[in-house]
Formats: sequence, C-alpha cells, structure tokens
Amino acid sequence: MANVPTEDQEQLREVTRRFLADKASPEAMRALVESGARRDDTVWTQMATQLGLHGLAVPEEFGGAGLGPVELGIVLEEMGRAVFVGPFFSTVAVAGQLLTAVDDAEAQVAWLPGIVDGSLTATVAISDADGSFDLSGVATQAVEGADGWALTGVKEFVIDGARADLVLVAARIGDEVGLFACEGATDGLVREQVDGLDPTRPFARLVLDAVPARRIGGDVAEVLRHVGDLVAAALACEQVGGASRALEMAVDYAKIREQFGRPIGSFQAIKHKCADLLVEIESGRSAALAAVDLLAGADEEGPVAAAVAQAWCAAAYTHAAKENIQIHGGIGYTWEHDAHFHLKRAKSSELLLGTTAQHRVRVAALAGIREN
Repeated sequence: MANVPTEDQEQLREVTRRFLADKASPEAMRALVESGARRDDTVWTQMATQLGLHGLAVPEEFGGAGLGPVELGIVLEEMGRAVFVGPFFSTVAVAGQLLTAVDDAEAQVAWLPGIVDGSLTATVAISDADGSFDLSGVATQAVEGADGWALTGVKEFVIDGARADLVLVAARIGDEVGLFACEGATDGLVREQVDGLDPTRPFARLVLDAVPARRIGGDVAEVLRHVGDLVAAALACEQVGGASRALEMAVDYAKIREQFGRPIGSFQAIKHKCADLLVEIESGRSAALAAVDLLAGADEEGPVAAAVAQAWCAAAYTHAAKENIQIHGGIGYTWEHDAHFHLKRAKSSELLLGTTAQHRVRVAALAGIREN
C-alpha cells in the first residue's frame, strides 16, 4: 500500500486547489448560498471539460480518465477545503462510482458519458430513512408489470435529490435488493426540498408513487456494500480537507488577534488547541488515504479502513470547525464570517452516511469484536 501521493497526484491537487481558489472562492460560495443557487454552471462545465474532474474515476471507454478512488479523494479533499457548492459529490463520488461498479454495460453507456462531460447530474437513494448505504433500511418496493418496473416508497435525505437529472434508487423485490434508475422529472416522483443546517449541500425527500423505472444489474447487494465503502472513504477525504482549512483559518487569526498586548497564538491554551487539532487531522488524512488506496486495490481490509476513516474524519472535522469558531471568539459566530460554513458542513456530513457511532460499530463487526 502506497500512502505517499505520486508526483502526478500532487499536481492534480495543486491544479484543483488553484482552480477552486479562483473560481470557487469563499466570496463565490457565499454568493451562491445567498442567491439560493446550487451551482455555478460555468464553473461546473469548466471542471468537467477543461480539468476533467468529473471523469477521474470513470473508465476510459466511457470518456473518463480511468483513474480511481485515490485521485477522486484528492479532488474531494480540495473541495472540502473550499466548501464547494455544487452536485459534484452526489453526481461523481456517489452515482458515478455506483454506475462504474455495477455490472450493466447498457446503463454505463447511457449515463456515464453524461456525468463525465457535465451534462448530467445524478444522485443515489439507498436507505429509506437516511442517506446511508444501509441495506436493512431499504423499504421501497419494486413491482414488475406489463409496462416494466414501478417503484413505490419514500426516500429521506437524498443529496441534491430535488434537482438531479437521474436518480438511482434501491428497492425491494421480495427478499432481494435491486437498483433502479428513474429520470428526475418522471411522473409520480415528488421531490421536496428539505430545510437543513448546511446551506451548501441540499437534501430532498423523494416520494415515489408507482414511478416508472429501469432496473440496473441483478442482485446488487454486494455492489452497494462495496460502493458504500468507496463513498465513505471519499467523504472522509472531503472532511479532512474541510478540517485542514478550518485549522488554517484558526491559526491565521491567532497570529493577528491580540489580547493583553500579545497575539493570542502565543498563549499556551491556543497553542495546545491547534497542536491537538493538527495531530487529529493528520491522523485522519492518513486514515482516509489508506482507505481509498486499499479500496482501489480491492484489498480485503478496504471495508474496515473505510469505516475507520469515516468514524475518525467525521469527528475530526466537527472538532476542528468548533475550535475554529472558539479561537475566533465573537466574530466567529457571525453570518459575515466564513467559519460557520465549515461547522454546518461538518455537522451535516457527520450524519450523511450514518453516525460516527454506527461506523465504530461496523469497525468492531468487521474486526470480529462484536456482531454487526
């Protein structure tokens, strides 16, 4: 396992960071949030066509770069730093990786090229109760009739679900779990925007009433579990990026904010906070990089590494975001300061794929310490 990024991977990080600093600055992010927009169409197209970020983990035969989870993780880390506003995570990290993994060439030909060139946005709805890949939470029913498959059920907390062009839905066929694709504007699909804590990442409630759908693959339970690990590792990378940026903001402020005639960064209490955060974040970075690396190599330790990374990085981001506000003092609590965006993204992503406690339980189960 190579935990040290290659020269090409570091160049990818540098190019992505420069692009986001120029096109997705804090000012641009704030403008999107305050306008209610969910992406900058120009930036979205440039990311896809000029940088090729949307196709990093997509095979070359579908127009992608043929790379994998490691490169995608690097890009997501940079997007986490920027608190990027746009459906990249749902479309590329979730739906894109799922379509790439499923054994259905016809579906891949139909939708992967659109994801790669930025013309198609997509999302995934697995568990009915939350945004996780917990198959025990799949209650939506699929029924096959003369005209094809129809889905009935309710999916909660679907990322970018209100505006996605394509929705990949897990549903029950008796005791089996199947995967289905339906167009976002399909009759019978009601999409309700959900008010949430994080204004940079929208969620929706999907109500399916006999919605026409196309089945993808066969029994996809194992594929969904594998992609759930990929998505957990990808989110961990994003959380590390956000935590790292929150610490940078705190340190920069501690250098210039003075109390009693001294920068507050010279006080032991502030030094200890920042040092502890640095250790926590770098540990999380190692865990996230190990997870994407193991999963890229189809290593049997990949699932436990993904669960460890998600449990650690989710908590680390929330801790860093809170301490960032604490170090900034009163100004950190205001809408005018950007610190609160990191706290809201951290708290939202901490629950996105299940709680940290649930991930720790999974680590114990995979390690054979307790039953799942």
